[in-house]
This record gives sequence, C-alpha cells and structure tokens, in this order.
Amino acid sequence: MSDYRDQTDEALVQSALSSAEDDYRAFEELVRRYEGRVQTNCRYLSGSPDEAEDLAQEVMVKLFFGLRSFEGRSSFRTWMMRIKSNHCINFVKKRRIETVELEDHANPGRAASVPPDAWRGLEKAEAAQRVREVLLKLPESLRIPLVLRDMDGLEYREIAADMGIGLSAAKMRIMRGRAEFRRLLGQSVASPEAETTAR
Repeated sequence: MSDYRDQTDEALVQSALSSAEDDYRAFEELVRRYEGRVQTNCRYLSGSPDEAEDLAQEVMVKLFFGLRSFEGRSSFRTWMMRIKSNHCINFVKKRRIETVELEDHANPGRAASVPPDAWRGLEKAEAAQRVREVLLKLPESLRIPLVLRDMDGLEYREIAADMGIGLSAAKMRIMRGRAEFRRLLGQSVASPEAETTAR
C-alpha cells in the first residue's frame, strides 16, 4: 500500500482501472484519502448525522462503479465532490417528499419524524461542536449552498446548476447563509456567558 500512498489521485485512478479484477488497492487508497471528508460533508449537506455514514458509503460505491466514466476533464477530487453533492441533494429532496407524505394524523400539518439527537456521544472540542451545531441549525436552502461553496469550493454557477436555481439566487443564498451562520454562532458563543452571569 505504501507505493499507492505516494501516487497522485489521477495516477491512482489509472492504477485502479488497469489493475487485475480482484486488486482493489489503488481504489482503497482513494477511499482512505477522502472518506472522512466525504462523510463530514454528507453530514452537513444532508443535515442528518445519523445518515452521513450510509450516504458516504453510497457515494464511494458510486465512485467505484463510475470510475470508468471519469474522463479526466476535471480533477478526480472535483468529480468526486460533484457525485457526493448530487447524491446528498437527491437524498434531501427525497426526504422532503417523504416527510410531506408521512403526515402525523394526530397533529395535522406536522411531520411524523423527530430530528435525531445530532451530537450524542461525540467528544469533540467545544468550538468545533458549536460550528457543527450552528451548521445544522441553518435551513437546507442556506446550508447546502454554503457547504458546497465554502467547504467543497464549487463555483457559484455549479451550485446553481446542482440546486436547480438561478446564479443570482445561489449567490444570494450563500451570502445569507454566511450572515445567518455568523449570527447563530455569535448567539451560541454568547449564551454560555449569559447563563454564567445569570447565576
């Protein structure tokens, strides 16, 4: 595996395509490089920490079976991020439709699903914890374009195309997303101090 660790992504793709049918080492190195980032971004794009691992694995399966269609017109990383973004956006759209269909008959107009306890059991630094919580508080319409731009580095036009919105709408949502993120992060930082003062 050490030989593969020194290769570029593009060299690994070529190695994966030319390897024997049962030799997955080159692709496994690509997975090792990116699975953590893909899972983190799936968490933020979907807004569902509970689903992030499954989504990331589904993305890796798509990459594996789609590798022969990679034409090299962009970097492997860019191609991978587009697949991940589209997969997560489709997940969000499907979930939105299912949530509308699964109406709680006891409480008309309310979804029958309960949001998961996003961060139970996670032992992370307090600052990182706040950032994660604030990102998940953002509505999908702001969180998704913000993550695609600031975490994935996609161009505005790519984000607009992925989300099926106009270029100006994409820019506006990212601007609003950043402003709302700063506002919520400021509140989360100030609230513990306020509690301490109240005591």
